[in-house]
Amino acid sequence: MVKSLPARSEVKIEETWNLQDLFKSEADYEAAIVELENEVDTFAEQFKGRITDPTSVIEALKGYTSIFEKMIPIGTYTSLASSVDQTNDEAQMRDNKFGSTAAKISSKLSFVNSELSELPAEVLEEAQQQSAEFKNYLDEIIRKKPFQLHPEVEKTLAAFSSTFDAPYGLYNTTKMVDMSFDDFEVNGEKYPLSYVSFEGGWESEVDTDKRRAAFDAFSAKLKDYQHTTAKTYDTHLQTEKTMSDVRGYDTVFDYLLFDQEVDRTMYDRQIDLITKELAPHMRKYAKLLQKVHGLDKMTFADLKIPLDPTYEPEITVEESRKYIDDALAIMGDDYLDMVDRSYKERWIDFAQNKGKSTGAFCSSPYGNHPYILISWTGSMEDVFVLAHELGHAGHFYNAHKEQNLFNSRPSLYFIEAPSTMNEMLMANHLLKNSNDPQFKRWVISSIVARTYYHNFVTHLLEAAYQRKVYERIDAGGSVNAGILNNLKRGVLEEFWGEDVDINEGAELTWMRQPHYYMGLYPYTYSAGLTISTQVSKRILEEGQPAVDEWLEVLKAGGTKNPAELSKMAGVDITTEQPLRDTIAYIGEMIDQLVELTEEIESVKN
Repeated sequence: MVKSLPARSEVKIEETWNLQDLFKSEADYEAAIVELENEVDTFAEQFKGRITDPTSVIEALKGYTSIFEKMIPIGTYTSLASSVDQTNDEAQMRDNKFGSTAAKISSKLSFVNSELSELPAEVLEEAQQQSAEFKNYLDEIIRKKPFQLHPEVEKTLAAFSSTFDAPYGLYNTTKMVDMSFDDFEVNGEKYPLSYVSFEGGWESEVDTDKRRAAFDAFSAKLKDYQHTTAKTYDTHLQTEKTMSDVRGYDTVFDYLLFDQEVDRTMYDRQIDLITKELAPHMRKYAKLLQKVHGLDKMTFADLKIPLDPTYEPEITVEESRKYIDDALAIMGDDYLDMVDRSYKERWIDFAQNKGKSTGAFCSSPYGNHPYILISWTGSMEDVFVLAHELGHAGHFYNAHKEQNLFNSRPSLYFIEAPSTMNEMLMANHLLKNSNDPQFKRWVISSIVARTYYHNFVTHLLEAAYQRKVYERIDAGGSVNAGILNNLKRGVLEEFWGEDVDINEGAELTWMRQPHYYMGLYPYTYSAGLTISTQVSKRILEEGQPAVDEWLEVLKAGGTKNPAELSKMAGVDITTEQPLRDTIAYIGEMIDQLVELTEEIESVKN
């Protein structure tokens, strides 16, 4: 049974992350802000209006780098403290206050990019030759030149940055603070409900009556807030559209894909191929779930149930370390040392508490170690989630050691490849070490139900829906709750066909995902998993040489675009072949699940 969550003050300290690695005390944090603001003023005085030649370009960028190296831990500290307890007024106010401070700083520093953009390309190219350290950054300046606005306009836009970010904050406040769930009732007994307990428990509850009742109760509460959430989202969309138009992009898609360094064909291919070619495999998986669980019909509320709930091992945080160490050992001693430090030095926030952000994430502040948020439920699925987040941590742990601040972060298109790679390594390790059909079925169903379902179905269907939303916005339209519900339902019905009943409440799924406030993010999960699936197959077949190449990719950070990084790892994402191979691989795994189920049931009978 799902229990009510404790307050943050009631959880064990060893289950929480240690933010003192960023700042030992509140006084140190406040002093850092004063120091940062002073450095910004001194920098602006020294360089504003004086970035004129290659030498001053390089000197200005050195000072600019120093400022951001100080700013990152401050911003990380405020956002992480806020994310673990949205009900903590002090943490929320601190985060909001720094948002305003960051906007002022951004406005004061906007002259840097404006002055760089106004310089002739030859001056920037000469600066690149004199200092390879800033080559990538200056390449971006040259690439963005056509979309750069007048310096005063850039300064004004930068001053409004916290206002432009407001819809995302409002979305989180609505979701994590205002939205309070009542208990739901099944057969005369009441059960507690929250965002965390639904997504971390009730959604995959084996008891069909409880699972469907929880879904209905959860959806009913979402529905109460649908109009506010839709208005919040529309405000965000209109801001993006206005920015796209003001900067002179042809479409809002071009604006949002620009920083990802991929073109529209790669974006569309990911959505179109998966929507069309993965659907038959996933429908077969849905029918298998229905058969194994003896369901009267397969509904959207049933899609997250485990194939074999009797075989879901429970696991403690401490026990998870051995699984992760064994699975990731192939990555080498330095990588494993990072994993072990993440446990010992409290880089991970495991606690379940009221007001904590849902899902999981990894924050990797430059100059500091990564931080991982997860709500540990004790199921083996958590091990896959943690391996995923440690993939992000391992990526930036390596990139930050090898690259400067502005070279360390790759395109969003590539960002989910290292994380999903670790999930593949975990699955491959578990499969290699057992011949038991039930265990093998459990492992394969875990990778299908979590890794691939999450990244190739949940996030991909978000992307298909999101594309329809942006097409509407691009044509000068707006959205409200009714429109968003219809678009979401249409995407779900198209993918699942007649095999899954898209029951009432499923259309409100758009309300659950913060990714919509992060540009064209959802489709990148399937892009990253396509790359990691192909690389993990190489590692299985070729061993150490493939691992060494992958580690070089991680160390390269953002010095190459996604196609170049993938090519380093032996995958050509400029063609549709890797995606087709990955879809076929998912189909093979689902076929294996059908065969293993038949084998297990024949033994039972």
